[in-house]
Amino acid sequence: MIPIRDSTPSLRAPIVNYVVIALCILAFFFELALGRQLERFILTYGLVPARYTRWEIALHFAWLDQLIPFFSYMFLHGGWLHLIGNMWTLYIFGDNVESELGHVRYALFYVGSGLAAALIHLATNVSSSVPTIGASGAIAGVMGAYFVLFPRARILALVPIVFFFTLMEIPAYVFLGFWFLLQFFSGTFSLLGDSRQVGGVAWWAHIGGFVGGIVLLRMLRPGRPLPLLRRYN
Repeated sequence: MIPIRDSTPSLRAPIVNYVVIALCILAFFFELALGRQLERFILTYGLVPARYTRWEIALHFAWLDQLIPFFSYMFLHGGWLHLIGNMWTLYIFGDNVESELGHVRYALFYVGSGLAAALIHLATNVSSSVPTIGASGAIAGVMGAYFVLFPRARILALVPIVFFFTLMEIPAYVFLGFWFLLQFFSGTFSLLGDSRQVGGVAWWAHIGGFVGGIVLLRMLRPGRPLPLLRRYN
């Protein structure tokens, strides 16, 4: 299912969301300009689990070199479709979450979700030497927050039915719940295999980001009842 738009208007300008999108686009154009140096750049600033779990590799990096990829990986992308898909999803869901949290807390929330995604990916792919890049882990956190904050919002989505696509309005809790279950089962199957990314997708980073986003939302909104809990308790 491909989201087209949601039914929830934003109550304030999503400044941070626009800044994140702009930074990701600028970073991608910088990648395109690197030419033959791109592979080295991705290995340096992408998240490579083996750099942290294999001592003989970790010895070659200073502590700052090891810290930076936890932040830089979430602003890099592997291609036009990767970039466009992530930025479009962030555009749809991020403005409403930023409206609820405010600009500063949303910025902390976004980076925190990306860190949660990175840590879970690292824990579930300890021996992988494949660099992971992309904003999808952090965006999964945004989706997790949206799932809790706006469960009854309507998502207009392009849905595949056999060999055709049709437009359907789907409740947010159904759309995002289905997305999360897809990540969970795909991630579980990947662990039953060789514990590496399956099809180039870091499933557990998505899972970690989604769950981390829900936890961070509760931490950053102390004393305020969450809509999902208020409606169904």
